[in-house]
Formats: sequence, C-alpha cells, structure tokens
Amino acid sequence: MKKLLLLSFLAFAFFQLPAQDTLSKADIPVAAKLLDLHFTQSEIDSMYDGVKSNLSGYQLMHKQTLSNGVPMTLWQSPVLPGMHFSEKQEKIKWNIPSNVEVPANKNELSFYSLLQLASLLKNKKISSVELTRFFIERLKKYGDSLQCVISITEDIAMQQAQEADAEIAKGKYRGLLHGIPYGLKDLFSVKGTKTTWGAAPYKNQVIDEDAFVYSQLKEAGAVLIAKFTLGALAMGDYWYGGRTKNPWNIKTGSSGSSAGSTSATVAGLVPFAIGTETWGSIVSPSSTCGATGLRPTFGSISRSGAMTLSWSLDKVGPICRSASDAAIVFNYIHGTDGLDMSSVNKPFNYKPQADITKLKVAYAKNYFDKITDTSRNEWKVLEAYRKMGVELIPVNFPDSGVYNFNIMNVVISAEGAAAFDEFTRNNIDDEMTRQGKFDWPNTFRTSRLMSAVEYINANRHRFLLMQKVNELMNTVDVLICPTRNSGNQSAITNLTGHPVVCMPTGFDKRFNLPTSITLIGKLYDEATILSVAKAYQDVTPWEDMHPAMFK
Repeated sequence: MKKLLLLSFLAFAFFQLPAQDTLSKADIPVAAKLLDLHFTQSEIDSMYDGVKSNLSGYQLMHKQTLSNGVPMTLWQSPVLPGMHFSEKQEKIKWNIPSNVEVPANKNELSFYSLLQLASLLKNKKISSVELTRFFIERLKKYGDSLQCVISITEDIAMQQAQEADAEIAKGKYRGLLHGIPYGLKDLFSVKGTKTTWGAAPYKNQVIDEDAFVYSQLKEAGAVLIAKFTLGALAMGDYWYGGRTKNPWNIKTGSSGSSAGSTSATVAGLVPFAIGTETWGSIVSPSSTCGATGLRPTFGSISRSGAMTLSWSLDKVGPICRSASDAAIVFNYIHGTDGLDMSSVNKPFNYKPQADITKLKVAYAKNYFDKITDTSRNEWKVLEAYRKMGVELIPVNFPDSGVYNFNIMNVVISAEGAAAFDEFTRNNIDDEMTRQGKFDWPNTFRTSRLMSAVEYINANRHRFLLMQKVNELMNTVDVLICPTRNSGNQSAITNLTGHPVVCMPTGFDKRFNLPTSITLIGKLYDEATILSVAKAYQDVTPWEDMHPAMFK
C-alpha cells in the first residue's frame, strides 16, 4: 500500500523532465528523501514501471488548459457531524437616524457612518450622484499618495448613482446601501473592468463575469466607484504598481492582502470596501490601519467571480470603519448563488442593541498571559467589557499540543500551487515584480514537490483541529483574543472556518499606529460578535479616530 500511495508523487516530482525515458531508477530514492521515505532496491525495481506510466499520464494532463476559475470537486465545510444551526431569518431593526444633515464642511462626509449616509439619501438631503462625485474626487486626490487604487470605475459609478437617484425619487428605496459608493478588492471580476489580481502578468486582464458579491451590492443599489489594490495574487501589500500605504503613516505599508480596500476605507475615500481573506488578509490590514474588518464563517458568502488562491480557505468579507457598518454590509452580501459549492445561505439575526451581559463572553487567558505589560490596550479592552457588566470567562484557546505542525502552510501552498499551475508551468511567474524566497512564485515552485498524501493527511489533522476548537466554542458565545502575538490563532481559525471581527482599540506608544483586538464567534454567528464589537465601540472613541491628513 505504501508503494501504491506514493507512485503518484514520485513520478510527479520529475514533471519537468522532457520524456519518461530520462527517468532512471536512481532518481527514485532521491525523490523519496523529499518525503522522509526510504525504499529498498527491490521496491524501487517494482515501482519503476508504474512511476514512468504515471509520468506519462501527467504529461498528457499538462497539455490541457485549466483556468483559475475551474473548481475542484472536493468541497470544504466547517460543519462537523451532529451540528445544527438556526434557519430562521428575523427582521433586523436598523433604526436609521432622522436628524442627519449635510455638514457645512463637506469633507466631514468622508467619515459619516452608513446609517448617516443612508438617512441623507433616503430623505433626499443629498443625491447619490453628488455623494458619488464627492468620493471619486477624494479617490483622485489621495489615491496616488496611498497607492490604493487600481482603477476608478467612474462610468459605472455615475450610471448606478443616476439610477439610484431616479428610484429613490419614485419612492423605490432598496435599503441602507442604496446610492452609497464603495470599492472592491481587484480580484473580483466586474464586466467591463480590468481584474488585475494585483499582479503584473494580469494587469490588463478582463474577465467577462460579474462576481457574486458585486451582483449582491448592485441589487442593493450600492455604487461601485473603484477597484482597489491587493498584494500580488493576494499576498502582502506590494502590487505591480508599488506598495499600498497606511493612512496613519504613509511611510509604512498597510499590510495585506486586502491592502487598498482597507487603506481607502480608513482614509475616508469610500464609506466601505470588500476584501478577502485566506490567511490574515482582512484581519492584518484592518489591525494595521485601524479598520473594523469582518472575516465571516467560511462559506457564508459565495466566492464566484473571485480569484481563487485556496478553495478550502478563501473567504469574502466587508472592511468598514465600525461594527455597525460591517453588519449592514454583511447583511446584503452574505449567501450563495449556487456557483460556489462551499457557500450556504444562513440567517443573519443581528441585534444592534443586544444585551451582551447575557452572553457567555470569554477571553483567551493563555494568550493574554503572554502580554506581561498590563498597560497594553488588550488588557484595557477586557476592563471596558467588565465595566459594561460583562462577566469575562478565562479559557485556554486550543493551540499548544493541538497545532503541532504547520497545517496551514501545507494546505495553502498545495491549493495555491494547483490554482496557479499554468502560472508556474508556463513561466508566467517570471513576470512577477517580486521574486523573493517567500513570495508566491517560489512558494508555488516549492509546493510542486509536495505529495497528495501529505496534503490529504494535513487536512485530516485539520479535522481534529476543527473538533478541538468547536469543543471550546460550544461553551461560549464570543472569545476575545489578541490580534497580534496570539500564537497560531489566525491560522487555526482560518482552518476551522470560524468568524472573527477585528476592531481598533487605540494606538501603540512607540509608533502611534493603531492597535486592535479580535473577537471569535461560533460558526455562522457573525451577528453575535458584531453586536459585542458594537457594544465596545459605543463606549470607546477609537472607530471615530481618523488620520489627520485625510480629514
């Protein structure tokens, strides 16, 4: 059985050889070393013909074309056997304020909340066309300084804004996002626009498809005004045009990969934007720049029309300035179109004024104990919740002794290399602007020497990890965790698919850059973590702090 399982990889390790005749028996033990294996000479003699036969089959497969949008038939789900979830959608009471006015200094509109903007539009105190032009001018004024914009979709924006105004004038109000401008991370396809994936080889790419999240926002009446930068192929904040900047200090990067979406939102160039996360790509820039980023449960939002990096890890989520705004956006974009087989329709029963004292709110004691400076903002978050009457429960987040090897690295590397097979095979990777040891071109090349057996077994360990984390989450409603220096929490919760919200908590003493905290929730329970986040933001000022140069 051992020999049969490894025939596939041992042949595959030599995929670059021009013909199977060049494969010798002496190559097999060399390849076996890459997998911590040893074969006797008699085993090698028996394997040789099978290895050559497999290589011939791979070479035939490699002659076929697979675009990035072709899925695999193995569908990831965060749901474990025996789990049950509510299927009833309740009505959400948003409470649009009625006393909102257009400010005398129109620049203040830059940082109005979605409820405030909705009030202005619904009550016809400002038109969508006027609001759209206002934000487009801000993009043109500040976009280059932040290196956060790939394209301004002005024609699309003005058409959608005019349609919104016409509908609102006739009394057809679609809801809280009707007429409100926003931006998309430029890995979502929109007909008539470039979709560059932030990478030089694709900077002129046009995909004739509307992504699900764009279609949802279009149906809600929102106005697309820009497509934002992302780290090349969804890694970091370096893209083919430069590096996206942190609005609080443009000498530093915004982190990534949802770099432009976060930078633009925090700088008030858009009221909100859409990002994605595979491993940290919403949480990291949100933490770095001081945004409120929601990384929903895996599968809560269909990814159709989005670039694939990892079928079992990619997630779509809103990047906003407050938990209230994130709840509004998520309300309109969650669900499925049936094209992403990992996505589902689940209710979002958000309660803006939830009594959080009735919830079981815990904190990750094993991570907080590592923060010996009790003046740090993480500790102040716990104190704020205690003052609100929340009884905090100390728990240990499953990490040491559970996450015993880098499961994330195996999964993301194998799936990413498969998603960009022809990118590597046809040397398109040579066109990438960054070629470092830890950049995607080299990671994808290295991953070609990983066996399917190791990938599958890593996912079996992932299943055990899902069980351990869900054992804990079954005992609490929300878990408060440091965003930074929290061991393997980010990798673990991305692997298990649990939702998190990251929100600003102040500024660090040394660099005067934002700090943050992360709230982890039960599967498909974005509503609760957003309610708990909103409660914190109701009694603290941090989501209302904005970079001075963009006011």
